[in-house]
Amino acid sequence: MTDQATITAIKARVAEQRDDIITFLRELCAIPSMDSQIRAVGERVEAEMKKLGFDEVWWDQMGNIVGRIGVGPIKLLYDSHIDTVGIGDPAEWEWDPFEGKIENGVFFARGACDEKGSTPGMIYGLALAKEFGLLDGITGYYFGNMEEWNDGSAPDAFVNVEGIKPDFVVIGEPTRMQVYRGQKGRVEIQVVARGKSAHAAANHLGDNAIYKLTPIIDAISQLEPQFKDDPFLGNGRITVTDMTVETPSINAVPNQATIFIDRRLTFGEDPYEELERIKGLLGNRPDMSASILRYEVPSYTGFVYPLDKIYPAWALAEEHPFVQAGQQAGEQLWGEMPPPYKWNFSTNGIFWAGKAGIPSIGFGPGDEVHAHTVIDQVLLDDVVRATEWYALLPGLLNK
Repeated sequence: MTDQATITAIKARVAEQRDDIITFLRELCAIPSMDSQIRAVGERVEAEMKKLGFDEVWWDQMGNIVGRIGVGPIKLLYDSHIDTVGIGDPAEWEWDPFEGKIENGVFFARGACDEKGSTPGMIYGLALAKEFGLLDGITGYYFGNMEEWNDGSAPDAFVNVEGIKPDFVVIGEPTRMQVYRGQKGRVEIQVVARGKSAHAAANHLGDNAIYKLTPIIDAISQLEPQFKDDPFLGNGRITVTDMTVETPSINAVPNQATIFIDRRLTFGEDPYEELERIKGLLGNRPDMSASILRYEVPSYTGFVYPLDKIYPAWALAEEHPFVQAGQQAGEQLWGEMPPPYKWNFSTNGIFWAGKAGIPSIGFGPGDEVHAHTVIDQVLLDDVVRATEWYALLPGLLNK
């Protein structure tokens, strides 16, 4: 257990830095960073890390911002994505989504919850950990990345291209100030139906690709009772999320139609078996096919890192020492912590824990129910309090 004097000193220093932490958050949210265009907001992050005395700050090949502080054999990485989804229809916002507003201690702005809210605490927390000797034996990293484009791509490239593999990862997605220890996975599948175009006035001469998909969509909607359930992660889910159509015009029979499927995977479910399940709905016919999607979109730097859109489920056991270290940090700071929980949405943990097997937990201010909404928000007291947790955690790792 960390001595009480250190905990008191951390709280005092965080209180002194409160205005700087909040100003930093507001400035991050004021910089648009949709569609993975994170250069400008990353430069603001870069400046803050240099101001706080990080030993090294650089950009990786994908275009993510990285800071290193401390030197030691144990590598601890704090991961927060600094890109956001778009704002949608501006008319739906009652305030400027980038300038935001503060009301009753809550800051409303695009990205406040998902996920710029954890960035100030992570960066200030690592600097404070070094100040109080809690990084002895530890190399701390802050990884400000693009996640909304394809979760898991940034850490995958960080490990396998940049060559840095941490021993522990904290994911800063919103967790309501709880420790989270897992999430469902998913696989993204497409079904393509091919037909024959003809003028709509002579539709009998064509073969409508949309019509071929309607019984498939109906069959997919009835699949969930067949899926597995897990006591912690819950049951598998499936949703047809989008459709595209190729047609000469809106007065013609479509010659091709594609549906896109989001299949949420719980433990015990295999993405390739799920692909075969969908293929089974199609039958053995040459005019329809199903496949797992592949992501190959270049980042804003032009970096391309192709990956199949497979995202494994993962969970760290509640008794795992890293989960317990997260719990202890909260208990020592605030007296009690609720039991560790899970995300309902997907995070970079699908790579860190799901693919690379790195012990990972989540901790951050905000509630995921506000993510991607026009009431995107975070409680400012929690943004500041999270800094205490990020500062204390390194001192509780087994060294």
